[in-house]
Amino acid sequence: MATSTRAATGAAGPAIVPALLRLVRFSHTIFALPFALAGALLAELAIPPALTLLWIVVAMVGARTAAMALNRLIDARIDALNPRTAGRELPQGEVSRAQVVGLAAAGIAVLLVAVSQLPEITWYLWPIPVVVFAIYPYAKRFTWACHFVLGIAIGLAPVAGWIAVTGSFGTGGVLLGFAVAAWIAGFDVIYALLDIDFDRRHGVHSIPARFGVSRALWIARALHFATIVLMVASGIAAGAGLWFYAGVAICALVLVYEHLTVDPDDRAAIQRAFATANMVLAPVFLAGVVLDVLL
Repeated sequence: MATSTRAATGAAGPAIVPALLRLVRFSHTIFALPFALAGALLAELAIPPALTLLWIVVAMVGARTAAMALNRLIDARIDALNPRTAGRELPQGEVSRAQVVGLAAAGIAVLLVAVSQLPEITWYLWPIPVVVFAIYPYAKRFTWACHFVLGIAIGLAPVAGWIAVTGSFGTGGVLLGFAVAAWIAGFDVIYALLDIDFDRRHGVHSIPARFGVSRALWIARALHFATIVLMVASGIAAGAGLWFYAGVAICALVLVYEHLTVDPDDRAAIQRAFATANMVLAPVFLAGVVLDVLL
């Protein structure tokens, strides 16, 4: 009875804040935010006004908070069944569904405040990422292509950053969006190796569950090769210089390292590839863009 009551009410008082921050994996904002800022800088190959950058950051934090809250809400039942995710905050009753709904609503509210301070077009476009965020958790119930939906969700970040500066779409920003989508989809395929047995038993769709480990790894490699090609193409379209391509080259090395260290029979190796390689890539790319703009 105590456990069910806790699950219904969640944490209270100061304890709720760290629980909600853990739920949305706030530190993983590093995946999308650097690319949103990179898109903003590449748009005009210049540092945008400080207020524009501030509102881009606020928008990204709000959007990602809403995305993670929606993901945890929609996937709560699956998370409770999966030994890898059963310890998450919602299945454990550290937070209640009502609290997570409130967090999602707060994230969308923050996003709306931010886009109200950016070019008018962003006000009309903001529902698109929110819809994609809501679709992604359901996609794994129907199709192994769910990894691409996640890629699109995060790949919208550099496109949004570009639009926030220029008020319009640009080829460089769109190509960078495709690059990020391919990168995210690729590492999500690798991460899905952790759940291949669970997914097959419970009818959860993924590329590893559908095509097997060996083919899944080749698909991930192809996606990450496409990532580098698309990054180069985005730089050409934006008129970027040598520092940009130096950053892309380091990103390519990071991805090579990731694939060399991934061992499908070693869960710890998969976790290391996720935590190390993927945490490094986005900041490295942003650093290359910043240096290209400043130097």
